[in-house]
Amino acid sequence: MKTFHLISNAHLDPVWLWEWEEGAAEAISTFRVAADLCEEFEGFIFNHNEVTLYKWVEEYEPALFARIQGLVKQGKWHIMGGWYLQPDCNMPSGESFVRQMLLGRNYFQEKFGVKPTTAINFDPFGHTRGLVQIMNKAGFDSYIFCRPEPERCLLPDNDFIWVGYDGSEVTGHRAKEFYNSPRGKADEKVDNWLKKSAEQLVGSVLWGVGNHGGGPSREDLTKLGKLIAETKDTQIIHSTPEAFFKELRELGGDLPRHDKDINSWAPGCYTSQIRIKQKHRLLENEIYMLEKMISHTAMQGLTTYPYELIHEAICDLMVTEFHDVLPGSSIQPVEEASLRLADHGLEIVSRLKARAFFALASGQKKAEEGEIPILIYNPHPYKVKGTFECEFQLPDQNWKDEFSLPLVYKDGVQIASQAEKELSNLNLDWRKRTVFFAELEPGQMNRFDVRLEVLPKKPTPVLQPQDGKITFKTEQLEVIINCETGLMDRYKVNGVDFVQPNAFVPIVIEDNDDPWETQGASFRNVEGAFKLMSAEEGTRFSGIRGSRLESVRVIEDGAVRTVVEALFAYGDSFIIQTYKLPKKGTEIEVQIRVHWNEKSKMLKLSIPTAFPEGKYWGQVAYGRDELPSNGDEAVSQKWIAVLDESKDLALTCINDGVYGSDYADGEVRISLLRSAGYSGHPIEDRPIMAQDRYSSRIDQGERLYRFWFNAGKSSERLDVIDREALALNEKPFVLSFFPSGAGAVPANAVTLSDSSVLLTAFKRAENSNDYIIRLFEPTGKAAVTTLSVPALGVTQEIKLGKFEIKTLKLDTASNVIVDANLMED
Repeated sequence: MKTFHLISNAHLDPVWLWEWEEGAAEAISTFRVAADLCEEFEGFIFNHNEVTLYKWVEEYEPALFARIQGLVKQGKWHIMGGWYLQPDCNMPSGESFVRQMLLGRNYFQEKFGVKPTTAINFDPFGHTRGLVQIMNKAGFDSYIFCRPEPERCLLPDNDFIWVGYDGSEVTGHRAKEFYNSPRGKADEKVDNWLKKSAEQLVGSVLWGVGNHGGGPSREDLTKLGKLIAETKDTQIIHSTPEAFFKELRELGGDLPRHDKDINSWAPGCYTSQIRIKQKHRLLENEIYMLEKMISHTAMQGLTTYPYELIHEAICDLMVTEFHDVLPGSSIQPVEEASLRLADHGLEIVSRLKARAFFALASGQKKAEEGEIPILIYNPHPYKVKGTFECEFQLPDQNWKDEFSLPLVYKDGVQIASQAEKELSNLNLDWRKRTVFFAELEPGQMNRFDVRLEVLPKKPTPVLQPQDGKITFKTEQLEVIINCETGLMDRYKVNGVDFVQPNAFVPIVIEDNDDPWETQGASFRNVEGAFKLMSAEEGTRFSGIRGSRLESVRVIEDGAVRTVVEALFAYGDSFIIQTYKLPKKGTEIEVQIRVHWNEKSKMLKLSIPTAFPEGKYWGQVAYGRDELPSNGDEAVSQKWIAVLDESKDLALTCINDGVYGSDYADGEVRISLLRSAGYSGHPIEDRPIMAQDRYSSRIDQGERLYRFWFNAGKSSERLDVIDREALALNEKPFVLSFFPSGAGAVPANAVTLSDSSVLLTAFKRAENSNDYIIRLFEPTGKAAVTTLSVPALGVTQEIKLGKFEIKTLKLDTASNVIVDANLMED
C-alpha cells in the first residue's frame, strides 16, 4: 500500500516583517499550542527546527521547554533539520555553513539527545552545490527545500540525488507544494496532493500555518483524522522527514542525479541591503582570522582559549546569515538591529584579536633610538605578498613647515614605501600613514621598522596628465586613465590588453521596489551612466574653497603606487572612484565611494573585457562554478573571473563584501546596490509602495566598495586566486607597537607546503582541548601538501581529492594529527 507522510511544521521567521521580540513571542505561543496538541492527539508528531527559536523558549518559558524535552523522548515532537537556523544558502562561506550545522548539532544533542539526518531549508531562495559535501560530511543524508519552483529551476525530478563538487551525495526533495497551509485547510492540501501524486509509491506533504508561526490547529488535526480514516488505498501517517526519506530510498527506485546548484529565485537578494552583506563578510573574516590567531597563542601557552566569547560572536554571525536578514528582504528596524548584532560580534573579536596580537609580539626586539616598529601578523600558512598600510604617531608634534618622511626597513634593508594622506585632518607634521610593499612569512609575526627623514615639504606626485590622459607604465603593467571620462581605457598586463576602453563605468539600471526581485532573473536595462563632473562641479562637491580642482587627478605617487581619483555624478548621486596602481606586480585596486539618492534604481560597475566569448566563473561555498553568461544575475563569493580558454587568459576580481553580478558578451557588471522598498512584495497589480506618503528605501546614503583586479594566464591565476582572495579578506593584522623585548619569539602556527590548498579553520575543538584544522582543495585538482605545526614539532603529509574538505584533529596530549569528521564527533 502507498504511504503518505504528513510533516507538520510551523514556519516561523525569527525576524522579517517583525522584530525579534515579536518573533520570540510567536515562537513561545506556537510551541505551547503544538505541545498541547502533541499531548492531546494520539499519533500526531510535530516537527520543528532552528536553535534560535528553542533558545527563546528555553530562556523565556523554561517549563514549556521541559515539556518539549519530554515530548521529544516520547517521539511526539521531532527535532527537524538541526541547524542553527535557516540561513541564506548562497552567500555564507563554506566554513559558515559548517558552523550552522556544528552549532545546531551540538545544541540539539546537548538539550534533546538527538542528531537529525535530514537537513531542511524550506524558505531560502536558492542553494549552492557546495552544500552537498558539507551536509554529507556533517552526517546529513537528505535535504528538503521549496525554492526555486520548477518554472525557475529545472530539476530531473522533485526527488533526486544531489551530487556535490567532490562527488558527495545526498537525497534531495523539492517540496513544490510549499511548507504551509491555511488554517483549517490542511486536509484539502493533503487531498489535492494525493490526487496529483497518485502514481507515487511514497509521498509527503508539509502542512501547518506558517510565515508567522501558528503551525497545527485542533481543527486541522480533526479534519486530517477524518481524512486518514476515510482513505482506504493509501496509508496516511503523521511522520518526520527522516521517515519519509527512509521509505523513499526503499521504494523510490533509482533516483535521477543532479550535479549543479539549485538556483535561482529572487536574484535581487544578492545585492539588497548591501550594508548587511558587507558587515556579514567582515564578521566572517574577523572570526575565522581570530580563531587562527588565538589558537596560535593558546597552543603555545601565551593565552587561554576564550571559547565562550568566540562562541558568542559566532552565534551573532549565524543569526546575521538568516534568510531574511542577509538577503536584505526584511524591514528597516530589522536591518538596523542586524547591523547592531554584527557589530556586537565584531567588538568581541576586536578585543580578542588585540589580546592575541600583543601575546604574539613576545620576543620582538626593543626598538633602537629613532626607530618606529611596525608588526604584521600573517594568519595564513603561506607567504602573503601585498601592499600594507599603517598609521602611527611621531614622538612629538612638529610645528615647523616641514615634512617627516617615513622610510620602511626590513632587517635593516630599506624597502619600497611612501607616505600618503592620513585618515585624520590635523594639518600638522605629527600623524603619519606609511604604505609599503612586503612579503610576509607564514603563520607568524613579521617585523618592519620606520626611520624618519625630514624634508622641507611633502613630496608632490611626479606623474601628471599628458594629452588628456594619465598613462601609468611599469615593466609588467600599463594603465591609461582618460581625463575626459575618468574611466580606464587600458589595462595591459605583460603586453596583453584585458579590458576595452571606458572600463569601470558606474551604470544605472532600471529597477523596481521589490527587494527580492520575485518576477525576473536579470537586471539588464541600462537607464544611464555616471558622468565625470566638470572641474567646477567637482570642486564644489569636494568642499574646496579658494582653488579649482580637476575631476581626474593623481592624489598619491611614490615608490609603491600611484593613486588616481575621479569624481562622477548622476541625478542626485555622486561617486568618488579611486584607482590604485602598483609599481610592482599587476594587481590594481579600484575603490568606489557612492553617495546614492536614487529611487527604484540599481547601480552596477561595468567592465567591458577583451574576451567577448569568455566564460564566467566565480567562487562559491567550498567550491567554484561556471556562472551564467547570458546576463542573468549570478551569485558568487570572494572572487569572479572571465576566462578565455583558447588563449589561456583570465581577468580576475576579488571583493570584500559583494555577491551579485552578471556577464554577457564579454562585459562584467558587478552589482553594487539597489534602492527598492523595505520588504516590498508585488501582489497582483497593486503598487508595491504606498503612494500617499514618503517611504524609506534601502541603501540610500554613502556606501564604500573595494575590488582587486588582476590578469594573466588563466592556468596560473586560477591556481592562486583563492589564496589571494582569502588574504585580502582575512587581512594580516598591522599595528605600530613598541615591544618590550621580553619573552621568546613564538614558533610558527601552521604552514602548508603547496601553492593552492587553503587553511579555512584553525580552532579549538568544541568538546575537548584539542585543535581542529580544516583544509580545502579549491582548484578541482587532487593535491598533496605537507602540514607543519612548528610549535609542536608536528609534520604530516596530507592528501586531498578535488574540492575536498578535510578536517583534522591536532591531539595536543600526544602531538598527533588524526582525521576527524566535520562535526568533531
